[in-house]
Amino acid sequence: MGFDWVSALGASAPAPGFLLLVFLLSLRLGAMLLLTPILTAGAVPGPVRGLIVVGLAAALALGLPPLEAADAAALSQLGPLLTAAASELALGALLALGIFIAFAAISMAGHLIDVQIGFGMAQVFDPVTRRQIPVLTSAFNQLAVLVFFLADAHHALLRGVAYTLERFPPGRPWPVQDAAPLVAKQMAGLFSLGFALAAPVVVCLLLIELALGVVSRNLPQINMFVIGVPVKIVVGLGLLALWFAGMGDSMSRIYGFIFRGWQAAFAMPVVR
Repeated sequence: MGFDWVSALGASAPAPGFLLLVFLLSLRLGAMLLLTPILTAGAVPGPVRGLIVVGLAAALALGLPPLEAADAAALSQLGPLLTAAASELALGALLALGIFIAFAAISMAGHLIDVQIGFGMAQVFDPVTRRQIPVLTSAFNQLAVLVFFLADAHHALLRGVAYTLERFPPGRPWPVQDAAPLVAKQMAGLFSLGFALAAPVVVCLLLIELALGVVSRNLPQINMFVIGVPVKIVVGLGLLALWFAGMGDSMSRIYGFIFRGWQAAFAMPVVR
């Protein structure tokens, strides 16, 4: 008697509820990871990123209870499925906002120093953002990704994702209207965090600018563009080298901003 491949494959096929759960989790994780520099920090092909997201979603779905029969039946319709998919994308984007702002704050700090030193005219290819940006901005972007993994923040990120599944189960509605104040607060923190990271170097370079302005006022025959640019480069890079020793606390505060934002999101009431 021959082996019935059709029956074997049908018996081992995943349940529709599990596939719906993986689909919804993939949307949440995809919006959270693909909108941040974590998976875009190198030349990772798009299909590989998609496989990573689907693999994480399947691994998390195995540890979750299956969808209830009523929920699975409701999600089998196109309208409720699209609503649940949009809700999962919005929740993933909300979680990604804190990560994006943390990396953007570090990038903004590098851009502020670039402008003050005079490196804003020099553009290099940045592998993180894949565009032409100033030298120190590119260095700060790569430093942000490196420190993120060295500080073990990626493990804390996965634990936070697991907690979101307990707080806001996939396929269930969540209070979207309560997210607006959280988004506004996080956007306001972008500039304060970025400036705090670059403040010692920027303030010292501002004093150098004032000193050069006084010299230019008293000695107008001196070409301050020829003299000022090398002075600002030497002083700025020297100050930046000194500031690297004390930059850890500022960067820890920036990465802590991610999880403070997540705690505020977890505090939102659950929609029953």
